[in-house]
Amino acid sequence: MTSSSDSNRDGESHSKWLDAHYDPVAGLNTFSSCIALADLHGDGDYKMVAGDMGNGPYNMKLKVYKGTSLLSENSLLDLPTGVATFLMDQNEPRTPAVAVASGPFIYVYKNLRPYFKFTLPAMEVNTIEKEVWDQAKEDKIDHMTLKEMLEGIRDKAEIPLSVRSLRYLMLEAQEMEAFVNTYKQQPLKRQTVITCMGTMKKNMADEDAVCCLVIGTESGEIFILDPEAFTILTRVSLPSVPTLLDITGQHDIEYRITVACRNGNVYILRRDSKRPKYCIELSAQVVGLVRVQKNIMIGTSQEMLHGYSQKGKKLWTVKLPAAAMTMSLLEQKSRSIQAVLVGLKNLEVHLYRDKNLISVISTPDIVTGLCFGRYGREDDTLIMTTKGGGLLIKILKRTAQFDDKDTAPGPPTGQSVKLNVPKKTKLYVDQTLRERENAVAMHRVFQMDLYRLRLTAARAYVKALDASLAPVSATMQEQLTLNAAVQGIGPRFKLILNIQNTSVNRPSMQLLISFLYDERLYQIKPAFFKVPLLVPGLNYPLETFVDCCSDKGISDIIKVFVLKEGRSTPLLTAHINMPVSEGLVSS
Repeated sequence: MTSSSDSNRDGESHSKWLDAHYDPVAGLNTFSSCIALADLHGDGDYKMVAGDMGNGPYNMKLKVYKGTSLLSENSLLDLPTGVATFLMDQNEPRTPAVAVASGPFIYVYKNLRPYFKFTLPAMEVNTIEKEVWDQAKEDKIDHMTLKEMLEGIRDKAEIPLSVRSLRYLMLEAQEMEAFVNTYKQQPLKRQTVITCMGTMKKNMADEDAVCCLVIGTESGEIFILDPEAFTILTRVSLPSVPTLLDITGQHDIEYRITVACRNGNVYILRRDSKRPKYCIELSAQVVGLVRVQKNIMIGTSQEMLHGYSQKGKKLWTVKLPAAAMTMSLLEQKSRSIQAVLVGLKNLEVHLYRDKNLISVISTPDIVTGLCFGRYGREDDTLIMTTKGGGLLIKILKRTAQFDDKDTAPGPPTGQSVKLNVPKKTKLYVDQTLRERENAVAMHRVFQMDLYRLRLTAARAYVKALDASLAPVSATMQEQLTLNAAVQGIGPRFKLILNIQNTSVNRPSMQLLISFLYDERLYQIKPAFFKVPLLVPGLNYPLETFVDCCSDKGISDIIKVFVLKEGRSTPLLTAHINMPVSEGLVSS
C-alpha cells in the first residue's frame, strides 16, 4: 500500500498537469464543438459555455459554468450543434455574445439573455410534392394514396422531400390520417438545419476584433453572416454536407476555411472563390480537424492522425493506439506553443506537436469534449467532458516543459519509413545516354544562355545609370549617395533623407531636392528645397513631413530627385515605399 501511494506521488510530481476538479455526475453531455470559454461580463473572470445534449430528445440546455459550479442554464428547443462566443460590435463594455446553433436557428445571447434569433433561408419545395399535399388538403386523395405518391416522388425527384413528408412516410397506417388532418392546412416548407459553426474575424486580426459567424448546413452550403445585421455576406456550395470547420484570416481581407465533409473529403475555401480551392481525399471519416500554424491536422476513424499543408499536400501520418473520439487545439501563448489534443477511446488524451507525441493524460472515462484556454483566472486550463456526463478540469503547470522529441515507446518513426527511390525508367536511361553523347553541345548552349543573361543585366545597369535611377550617382563631378527612412504610423510621417558626398576633396554645391508623388494621397511641405554645402565624408540628414490625405488604407511610392542647378536630368533618384497610415485606418 505504501509503495503504491509513493508511486502515485511520483507520477503527480512528474506530471505536467494539476488536477483541479473532477465531477463524474455533472450531467454534462456535450462535444468539443459545443464548448467555449469567454469573459462574459468583462471582469476578467472567464466562464465556460456548453451546449448540453440532455438525455435523448429532452432536457437540451445551454449551461454556463463559473469555476466548479453551475452559474446558469437556459433551455433549448433542439439539439445544439455548435456554440461560439464572439464580439458583435465596438460598443462598450466589450462583452462577447454567445451563439448557439440548434436546428435551423442560431440563438444569440447577450449578458446571458436572449437577444436575437437567426433563421436559415427556406429552400425550394418540390412542386409535385406541393401539388400532392394540396390534393390532400382538398380531400381529393386519402392517406394511403398520399403515401404511395410521396414514395414515388422520393425515389425519382431531384429535389428532396420536406421534413413533413419524410416524417409522414415513417408513420404507421393508423397514425397517418391524424397526421394529415393536423398539418394539411399549414403551408409546406423545406428547411435545412445547421451541422457546424465557427467564427471569423471581420476586418482586423486583434483578439478583441469583431467576428462573423460561419455556419455549415445539411444542404451542403457554407454561410458567412454579418455580426450586426445577421445578413448573409457569403454563400458557398459544397459537394457534400459539412461536419467540421476550421477558420483562419479576416473576411474583408483574406481567409481560408477548411471544411471536413460527410463524404470523407476535406475542402479548403478561399476568399472570392465560389467552389473549393483544394480537396483532400481520405479513406475514412474525419473525427477531428485542427489547424496548427500553416498545417492541418486530421484525425480519422481508422485510428490515424494525418498532417497536411494548407494546399492539401500530405506531410506525415501517425498511427494512433486507439480510435480518436475528439480533437482540439492547445495554444500556450506565453511560450508560443501550439499542439493538438487527441481524445482516444482507450481512456487517454494524447498531445502531439506535429507528429511527435509529447504528453499523455490518463482519464477515468472516455473523453468526448476538449477545450483549452483561459478559464477563471488561469491562462492554461484544459476542460474535458466524458461519455458518462462527467466534467474534468486540469491546469497546465507553469513549470511544464514540452520536449520536441517523440515520447512514444519503441524505435523512432523515421526508422520505419522506406525511402521512395524511383526505378530507372526507359526515359531516364535514354536521357542519360543523350547527355553523355552531347555533353559538349549542351555545355555550349548553357554558356551561351549565361552570357546572354549577363549581357541583359549589364544593359539594365547602364540604363539605370544613364537615367539616374540609382541611389548612387554615376558622374565623377558629383559623387553622392542617398538613402531615406520613414518614421511614424500616420497620418503624419517624418521623412529623413541622408545624403552624403563620397568624393575625396571636392565639396558639392548648388544642389536641390524635389519630390514626385500622388497629390490625392500625400502632401509634402516643403516639396522643393535647397541642399546646403556638402563637405566630403559627412552625412547630412534632411527632414521633411509627409501628410497622408486618404482614409482608404492605401499607400503609394514617393520619388526623391537630387538635382543640380542648370541641369535637367537628376543626379540621384530614390523610390520610397510609404507604409499604410494606421492612424486614419483605425479612426
